[in-house]
Amino acid sequence: MSDDRKIRPCPSTNPGCVSTNAKSSSFAFPWVVPETSKDNAVQELQEAILKTQKNAKIEVVEDTPNGKYIQAEVDGGFGPDVLEFLVKGDVVTYRSMAMKVTYIYPFTTAIGDSKGQLERLKKIVDQLGWYVPSFDSME
Repeated sequence: MSDDRKIRPCPSTNPGCVSTNAKSSSFAFPWVVPETSKDNAVQELQEAILKTQKNAKIEVVEDTPNGKYIQAEVDGGFGPDVLEFLVKGDVVTYRSMAMKVTYIYPFTTAIGDSKGQLERLKKIVDQLGWYVPSFDSME
C-alpha cells in the first residue's frame, strides 16, 4: 500500500501537471523546510494548503518509508486537482495535477498548462515562507 506513496512524474498526456520527479516533463524544484518549521512542517503545510486553495480538502496524511505523505484535493480549472506532498527531513517533494484532462474540439491537444499548477504551489510556499530553489539561484 505505502509503495505508491511516492511522487511520480507527470503523465505526458496531462499538461496540467507539475512534479518534482526528475523524469517529469514539467519539473519543479523541491522545497526546503527551514530549521524553524522542521518539527511542524506537515502541520504547517496542511494549514497553508487549506488557507490558499479553493475548497481544499486534506484527503490523506500517512507515514511512509519515504517520509510523511499528504494528499489534498482542491478546485481546479475544470474539476478537482490533486496535490501530493512528501515531507522527508527538510525536503518537500510534490506533484500538483489536474484530474481531468480537457480537450476542445477540433484540437487534439489537451488544454491546460503547468503554469496554473506552479502558481498554486507558489501561493502555498509563499504562505509558508519556505525556501524554493530555482534555476536562477544555481548560476
